[in-house]
Amino acid sequence: MKIILLPTDFSDSAWNAMFTALKLYADLACHFIILNSYEPDFANILGDKGKQRLGVIYDSMGKQSQLELDKILEYLGQHHKNQNHTFEKVSIAANLLTAIKETMVAKHIDCIVMGTTGATGAKEVFMGSNTVKVLNAIRNRPLIVVPIEYNFQSLKRLVFPTNFLKYFEASELNPMLELAKMWEAETFIFQVGTDFLLSDFQLSNQSVLKKYFGSLSHSFFTVKWKVNVAKTITGFAMENNADMISLIHYGHSFFEKLTREAVVKKMGFHTSIPLLVLSER
Repeated sequence: MKIILLPTDFSDSAWNAMFTALKLYADLACHFIILNSYEPDFANILGDKGKQRLGVIYDSMGKQSQLELDKILEYLGQHHKNQNHTFEKVSIAANLLTAIKETMVAKHIDCIVMGTTGATGAKEVFMGSNTVKVLNAIRNRPLIVVPIEYNFQSLKRLVFPTNFLKYFEASELNPMLELAKMWEAETFIFQVGTDFLLSDFQLSNQSVLKKYFGSLSHSFFTVKWKVNVAKTITGFAMENNADMISLIHYGHSFFEKLTREAVVKKMGFHTSIPLLVLSER
């Protein structure tokens, strides 16, 4: 059984990410952990009675967290009749990143699915600071990031950018291969650059990738660099009507440039479809 973590702040974005996860893994036996973390604003807790006030605030926030989580479980019990799926709630008094790390260990999480908030008046999605922190900090679990306006229907096509400069481990590709197999999705594997002459090492890695995909529908492309990597990737995805972008979060790679908070705040990651961020093993 696959154990999937669904962080929630009870926002529309979190609800949309949850619904996407339920539909994406509809045919797979899954146990969903619905996690809410809460932390009071310490700047407002001052004076001699600070500790006492802190306890009262934590107690109040904890009760509210449990109440809202119960509402989600009640809703799912009434409206989500999938025998493949079970649910559990977790409420933790901590910041989101700490809560996710604790839950990953305690509940043996296989995958994380979380939402992003949309930019006002724009269709593109700007990763929020929490999403960026999770992407940068969680390197040992796959993460699916779902834009708030994305309405998942089916997974017909995946796009997977790579420069073939790293050896592919089966374990890091499995979450993508699993989805491609479940949905019988077509995967477009493409290299972003200006020079597409592959070295012997790159050709070897490409051959390994072909073996992993086996009989799954897949094809290879080269894509000229346009402005920056983010826009090149998203442009290719949109041109080919992709339903998901899959990326491996290698350290010191082009993807790391996309997830630095300063870069994200400046230009955003312009995508209207989910990202599957694979973890490097």
